[in-house]
Amino acid sequence: MTDAPVIETHAEEDKVLPAVVYGLYLLGFTNGLTFVVGLIVAYVNRDAAGPINESHYTFAIRTFWLSIAWFLIGALLLAFGIPLSLLLIGIPMMIAGGAIIGAVSLWFVVRCVMGIYYLVRGEAYPRPLAWLI
Repeated sequence: MTDAPVIETHAEEDKVLPAVVYGLYLLGFTNGLTFVVGLIVAYVNRDAAGPINESHYTFAIRTFWLSIAWFLIGALLLAFGIPLSLLLIGIPMMIAGGAIIGAVSLWFVVRCVMGIYYLVRGEAYPRPLAWLI
């Protein structure tokens, strides 16, 4: 019996759960609940994930919390602007709040699509802590 050299192979990480997180996030626009389910899946699996999936989970978690923060800012502007619009001073607040909510929604979708793009390519997300894309 000869001693064969041990060849280390790079095991490919399973892409299913990060894809499920992105899918749940996108599905959340229809019902709202799956945003939270996707967040829970990302938190539960992040610590045991390999480096590629860990970057996607970190990116997904950060996407959720940043979008919540900006959505709340837009919602507060909209909520304060509606009653003040009777005095006409709330109209700019309503416009700003609606614009922020719309921009955050678009930003959220773009980040999910970019996450799926890198996941399909088998790559870690290059900048999971970035604010933009």
